[in-house]
Amino acid sequence: MNRKVCVAPMMDCTDRHERFFLRLISKNVLLYTEMIVSEAIDRGDKKKLLSFNIKEKPVALQLGGSSPKLLANASKIGEDFGYDEINLNLGCPSKKVQKNKFGACLIKEPTLVADCLSEMQAKTKLPVTVKTRIGYDDVEDYESLFNFIKILKSTGVKTFIIHSRKAMLGKFTPKQNLNIPPLKYDMVYKLKKDLNDLEIIINGGIISTDQIKNHLLKVDGVMIGRSVYHSPYILADIEKEIFNNDQIFSRQEIIENLIPYVKNEVKKGTRLNQIMRHTLGLFHGQTGSSFWKRYLSENMCVRDADVKKIDHIMDKVKLAPETRQVGQID
Repeated sequence: MNRKVCVAPMMDCTDRHERFFLRLISKNVLLYTEMIVSEAIDRGDKKKLLSFNIKEKPVALQLGGSSPKLLANASKIGEDFGYDEINLNLGCPSKKVQKNKFGACLIKEPTLVADCLSEMQAKTKLPVTVKTRIGYDDVEDYESLFNFIKILKSTGVKTFIIHSRKAMLGKFTPKQNLNIPPLKYDMVYKLKKDLNDLEIIINGGIISTDQIKNHLLKVDGVMIGRSVYHSPYILADIEKEIFNNDQIFSRQEIIENLIPYVKNEVKKGTRLNQIMRHTLGLFHGQTGSSFWKRYLSENMCVRDADVKKIDHIMDKVKLAPETRQVGQID
């Protein structure tokens, strides 16, 4: 599995439509699902929760939970659905997640986490990986992080994605937890140096290809999140500069390739805005990007049944970047 650059699991962002869209830009980055709770998989509509388009691959399934049995069963189901990796979320700091005893609060319970990972690996042949933070609340010393990872390593897990911030449990909102705790990249670098046999992926505040290159000198991979969602075409730069791939679609070509997918999804009952909302940042930083955002915002909430109107909108969207109103975008 190539984890040199990954796109982070983001709630309400990295759904199957977003992943299909991002795959049109990048062939090499590893994509992750939103966190899906193991109990929901156990009780809910598995097809609705887990189905994805084969063109999204490689794609990893991120699970949330603290029941070894439910996580193990969900891992096997994820394998059956065709995912390429199973990832356990130990980083989400939201109060709702804590209440249900999963996410970042599990850093406090390494033995339970180890039991979960052991059961998961026993049920699937896929690689099982961990996404966690460097600490929580007042616990953010390197020794605690090292000991935590060493316990989890004893289960056979070899890949750890480390968000270089601690989680403030119950004190900050999820948004504040993404910005206020300081980034401590050096702790992640040291972890890689001290546990060199592990694959260490660094995460947190990474927004440019230059930063990615610098991190890759000290760790095995880089995970990026919000910067991709707000400006997805950064993946084109990553393809060129990190993966040496010059066969990149232009922004217009990406939309042209998205249109058949949109029309097919709409026929199946998907709302247009569920797909197109992910493309709002495609022309970020380009002349005419405000026109793109405005046109989509005004037109992508049409009624699903009005297929003719959807055809008209998609034709306009296809042509919009090349109109005089937008100017030269590429």
